Amino acid sequence: MNSPNMVYLYTDGACKGNPGPGGWGVLMRYGKHEKELSGSEADTTNNRMELTAVIQGLSALKRRCAVTVCTDSQYVKNGMENWIHGWKKNGWKTSAKTAVKNEDLWRKLDELCTRHDITWQWVKGHAGHDGNERADTLASQSAEAAKQSLCV
Repeated sequence: MNSPNMVYLYTDGACKGNPGPGGWGVLMRYGKHEKELSGSEADTTNNRMELTAVIQGLSALKRRCAVTVCTDSQYVKNGMENWIHGWKKNGWKTSAKTAVKNEDLWRKLDELCTRHDITWQWVKGHAGHDGNERADTLASQSAEAAKQSLCV
């Protein structure tokens, strides 16, 4: 059951080709209120769109909140809960001493997370979870629109 004092961000990213045209989608819920956000990029990756969705959702919040980020991306969840601590300690290098992919977005997400009290929740994608399904639809529609705009 959802807490009435919690903001829920359902986020997803999509790509038509990887890399290729991509889109991101966010369904924000607070009590009975809902807001949808989405956008696209002409040449990107699925992981960048997953990160961008969370960044855009958190950026839309106007004040410090308790937030549950619901994502079907293990990449995002594991990155924020586990990997980022080592990356920062190692000067944004992986354990293999290579540059962290998508460092620009990880840094932005890390900074945004200091503004809120965040809980990370993984949800299985394409499993009928209404918030995740809506975020997926928004991301897919945005990716398709980006793809179509390249064909015009």
